[in-house]
Amino acid sequence: MGKNLIQQRRGKGSPTYRAPSHHFQGRVKFPTMPTNGVVVDLVHCAAHTAPLMEVKYLTGERDLAFAPEGIKIGDEISVSDEGELKPGNVLPLAKIPEGTVIHNIELRPGDGGKLVRSSGTFAKVVAKTERGVHIKLPSKKEKIFLPECRAAIGVLAGSGRVEKPFLKAGTRMKKMRARNKLYPRVCGISMNAVDHPFGGKNSHIKGRPTQSPRSAPPGRKVGKIAPRRTGRRR
Repeated sequence: MGKNLIQQRRGKGSPTYRAPSHHFQGRVKFPTMPTNGVVVDLVHCAAHTAPLMEVKYLTGERDLAFAPEGIKIGDEISVSDEGELKPGNVLPLAKIPEGTVIHNIELRPGDGGKLVRSSGTFAKVVAKTERGVHIKLPSKKEKIFLPECRAAIGVLAGSGRVEKPFLKAGTRMKKMRARNKLYPRVCGISMNAVDHPFGGKNSHIKGRPTQSPRSAPPGRKVGKIAPRRTGRRR
């Protein structure tokens, strides 16, 4: 008998592959009500690539937010409909002028922010039409948002993170283990026959097609699953 594939073992939901969220600093989202706050600390969280800032609001609550470039301890930020255009402030997209760089954009009004949350990334307000607010995402793709969706002003800090190499596999392993990511990743054709449908034979020789039909049973549905087309695009 063979074994479960790695993606099947991870998808089972056992504690072995569960993220250690009890070690994380907390969830990052916008406050639901308009308020002002002061940055009291800059913190690091293994769950996020960007630096976080701890904000103490007028209500007495302390929440986490993404730290934009140029922010420092003691700065004031606001979450309102009529705030100032400065890094860290949260405004509805309808109130943000065209050409402004933003981050942590809400997909639906009130969800706390879902897009553009990685270190060094930013989006840009391109245009406002009857259909909504056009935003250019870091992937260069344009997406239309509701004007009531909120976003934070500025470029996320930590833009030089990917420029520093890991140098050692042990350093990379510790970073991946902090989020319980699978490391190292081994390709299927390098595995044994009991571990993967592409395994066996001789080293990196597939010996079988990498395209699997949608009717394939679990454990065989790997590789290109019912691809629309194959081969090089000419």
